[in-house]
Amino acid sequence: MDDSTAEFRARKLVSEVRPSQMPVPVAAYVEHVGAVLKVDHSLGDDEPGWSFNKGGKHYICVNGNDSAERQRFTACHELAHIYLGLPSDHKEVPSWGSVKRSPNEIYCDIFAAELLLPVQLFQPLVLASTISLASIDAIAKKAEVSFSATGSRYAVVTKSPCAFVFSERGIVRYASRSASLREAKAWVPARQPLPTGSVSDRARKGEISDYREEVEADVWFSDWQRGGTLLEEARHLSKWDQTLTLLWFEDEDLPAPKRGTREEEEETGLRELDGNLPWPGKSRRT
Repeated sequence: MDDSTAEFRARKLVSEVRPSQMPVPVAAYVEHVGAVLKVDHSLGDDEPGWSFNKGGKHYICVNGNDSAERQRFTACHELAHIYLGLPSDHKEVPSWGSVKRSPNEIYCDIFAAELLLPVQLFQPLVLASTISLASIDAIAKKAEVSFSATGSRYAVVTKSPCAFVFSERGIVRYASRSASLREAKAWVPARQPLPTGSVSDRARKGEISDYREEVEADVWFSDWQRGGTLLEEARHLSKWDQTLTLLWFEDEDLPAPKRGTREEEEETGLRELDGNLPWPGKSRRT
């Protein structure tokens, strides 16, 4: 199992159910797989739900005390465990710690996001919007999906160079990126503090709220050789100490690699001969 397989199989299920509008009918997915969905109001705050098999029948249980958005995501996440045949590993792992979250849980999150925000319904809304946290808000409400899940998927499907970063306790947990940023190797390192003085850092400190500002790209991107200026917009959720960051280049064309960098050589091919031979014994990394 890998990310692409989870995504492909989710899209297969979507094509079989064929939702025509958002919010998509989660019950239709559950019914199509032959499972039963139950709501339990006795679960605690840290128990979003689970799935189990009894008498050859699959059951999905979600926490009735959670928001409607979280219940929908939990149902699709648990459906992924059933559909993909992946065992659950729901133990809590601190996002700021060194232990990584179970791959199975990540694959099921990817699967759930594909079900709730199917590309054929979601991408037209993204492409018609202006990149901003407000746009993500509007789409999230329409789809009945959490802001963070919508923002993460927003960055993936947009045609513009864009990244959505989710942080907890001032530490980056994950970043989703558009295809253009992935191809350009614009990497936001996980388990690193928010850049000091950034919009996100100041939002977490309570200095600003839903604020947009220009920032040099290398403030966020690790080993970035292209230069350029990003727009950064951030929102801090003090209740959970979570910071949501949107980063993007206004121009759809990324800054070109700086002259003489390895990335420029990789994009343009071999350097023009200048009569200077490289130091013997040193080869370029691949």
